[in-house]
Amino acid sequence: MTRGIWDRETVALLLLAAAMPLAVTWLLATGMQGALRLVFVLIAAGLWHLAFMLARAQPPSFAGALTAFAVAVLAPAELGLLPMLIGISFGVVAGELAFGGWGRNVVNPATVAIAFLGFGFPAAPWPVLPIQLGWAAIAMAAIGMLVGVMAWRIAVSATAVLVIAWYGGMLAMPFLTAAAVVLVLLVCDPVTSAATDLGRWLNGLLYAALVMVFASGWQGAAAVQVAISAALLTSLAAPLLDEIAMRRWLARRKHLG
Repeated sequence: MTRGIWDRETVALLLLAAAMPLAVTWLLATGMQGALRLVFVLIAAGLWHLAFMLARAQPPSFAGALTAFAVAVLAPAELGLLPMLIGISFGVVAGELAFGGWGRNVVNPATVAIAFLGFGFPAAPWPVLPIQLGWAAIAMAAIGMLVGVMAWRIAVSATAVLVIAWYGGMLAMPFLTAAAVVLVLLVCDPVTSAATDLGRWLNGLLYAALVMVFASGWQGAAAVQVAISAALLTSLAAPLLDEIAMRRWLARRKHLG
């Protein structure tokens, strides 16, 4: 992050503001059960942030609230308090705080927590996202791109492929809705996504391609499970995508020079 107003916490606060349409829509759809789930995740994640703050004399980040919201929305349902606490702890610590906090992490902590819960407790059902969350995800993407905290190349490339796949009958609506929500909450994370222009185009295309492959070839997989798996693999591939972009730029410069 650059100096001045565009510091780490400004970006985190703008991301939270962009997520408000999605948060309100989700809370209206889930009611008190969703609110209690969100409060529990916020408290669990907040305690780990507090522990690391005291150990390192490092202030916590507002991005932790966005992580908690993503976990509350996308984590498998009907988990007990202990499994949920274990998953949140693993994601927040191993995915973020162990690297020095948000801005230094390699993989989005919410992606790590949700994937851990999904694969660690396979009997727990994945949530079914109502279609209105897909429209709210569009609003979040629009706000995030407008204020400059969400890479428009990732959002546009992924959305174009996903919509074409849905329009062509290759992707059912539940998968499109889940892919849209995961896209804005996890894949477009400015820290763990690709940083170069070409890398961002490839980032969005890879995510959409993985969603399509998993949705068509993974028998019995839930829509959110497909989207989370695609997001995890895409996040791990982000450095490679940037490397491809940089090598292409160097090769072009060498050719022109």
